[in-house]
Amino acid sequence: MSQQPELISPPLSASPAPESGAELGTPPTPPGTNPAPQRIPRWLERAELFLRVLLRMYIGLAVFYAPWSSLFWDQNPLFVQFPTLSIFAANGAVRGIVSGLGLLNLWIAFQDAIRFRGK
Repeated sequence: MSQQPELISPPLSASPAPESGAELGTPPTPPGTNPAPQRIPRWLERAELFLRVLLRMYIGLAVFYAPWSSLFWDQNPLFVQFPTLSIFAANGAVRGIVSGLGLLNLWIAFQDAIRFRGK
């Protein structure tokens, strides 16, 4: 019987590693106090704003233009596979609604750019 493997592993002891704050070189905070939040650098806020506005403008232009592009809208493989969806998508009101969503996305991008220009 001594050659059978043990089915239960031995219990692990507590880790002797220090707390996460101590290993980063910061003094541990006493319990019950909140450490001061760190400020995000200005350049990182600006970069995030620039990328967000750029992405929204790109998506807005793509969604605005897509319904009027015959290559994307009329010859779309999804519309070819589902003819009923193709009939619905060919409706001018549907194209206008999709273009309106693109314009709305462009408007939000411009509002973000103008609102945070002075920050």
